[in-house]
Amino acid sequence: MHNSIENYLAADDGAGKLLAHARLLQKLARIFAEVSPTHLAQASCLANYRTGIIFIHAANGAVAAKLRQLAPRLANEFSLRGFECSGVHVKVQATEIPRQSMTSAKKPLSDEARQAVSGLRERLPQSPLREALGTLLERAATAE
Repeated sequence: MHNSIENYLAADDGAGKLLAHARLLQKLARIFAEVSPTHLAQASCLANYRTGIIFIHAANGAVAAKLRQLAPRLANEFSLRGFECSGVHVKVQATEIPRQSMTSAKKPLSDEARQAVSGLRERLPQSPLREALGTLLERAATAE
């Protein structure tokens, strides 16, 4: 039985390999941040290292394209710093869109704005614009 979580993580029969790999990824991520241009490093992250290949996730296609152009230089920098690096693979990893931005909050219409829109609607002949203004008035929250 292991005495502490640190001992468990360091033990070969525990998660020792996982901890060693995590530490390796931290070192590689620091090197990646140092050798890549700042704007590219901020829009990407080192995702994994497996059999001499470094995997990088980019926030968008433009960043991925630039990193692919820099891949030989990045591989050389990792090699110069003592890591076996035969290549760099870059993938676009889209960030998750927060749910809040997907739903819009009802914006209230002031009494003055509601009266102005209502007056305009009443003066218009039957048309799609008149119907749209009616829908706006129905859906808009009232100002409190």
